[in-house]
Amino acid sequence: MQSYRKIIIAFVAVMLCVANIKATNNLKIAENSLHGKKVLYVYGGWEGHEPEKCRDIFVPWLKSEGAEVFIFDQLSCYEDSALMANIDLIIQHYTQGEISGSQDKALRNAVKRGVGLAGWHGGTGDSFRNNVDFQYMIGGQWVAHPGNIISYTVNITDKEDPVTKGLNDFDMKSEQYYMHIDPNIKVLATTIFSGEHDYWIEGAVMPVVWKKQYGKGRVFYSSLGHVASDFDVPEALEIMKRGIRWAAESLEKEPEKLVSPIYK
Repeated sequence: MQSYRKIIIAFVAVMLCVANIKATNNLKIAENSLHGKKVLYVYGGWEGHEPEKCRDIFVPWLKSEGAEVFIFDQLSCYEDSALMANIDLIIQHYTQGEISGSQDKALRNAVKRGVGLAGWHGGTGDSFRNNVDFQYMIGGQWVAHPGNIISYTVNITDKEDPVTKGLNDFDMKSEQYYMHIDPNIKVLATTIFSGEHDYWIEGAVMPVVWKKQYGKGRVFYSSLGHVASDFDVPEALEIMKRGIRWAAESLEKEPEKLVSPIYK
């Protein structure tokens, strides 16, 4: 009887150890996570966000990481069922556009089944103002940038997540995005509004970088990157690269438990 109990205890201990290893590995981002991945890069919309210049930052980097990149400057690619069935990651930088019902459905279904999605600033946080389903997937929507181009600080709030681990707070001179936010995103970095331009928001703490789940798909967003030169700030570029790598592993890793209700 005692031998049987010992076997059961040992078995449970092993299973717990395996589960812990899997959970730990699930949180890590492999440096070669983009190698061999098929990435759909979609850009366009409002020219003020410099979609071509940003394309020329990220597409060469993606290729240098070993990814196969499919580049489109129109949203019709989302309706290509053969393409959408064979990609691992979507990067979208398309501001203030209009997406058709069939394009939107195809995009969201791909993410629901496990394709990763990553984007930044208005290219993802202000893509389709009349499409609440898309905003629900992203986890936030731009509504204002008081003062337009101003100096502000980005505060790293999650120092353990692999996207932000080892990074310190840093300064930006750009648009400080004020957004309407999903309360269940995992926030990695924030910024505080001074109230200098709109006094009634003084002290407001706003998420800047987050990740979330949409169905089985990983979604990563950063509000940094108003223009291509914003990525001259090393931390802004590094966060985006790490977030892309994290999203690229969406199909091969179990979903993270990211829901963290803040109104309980």
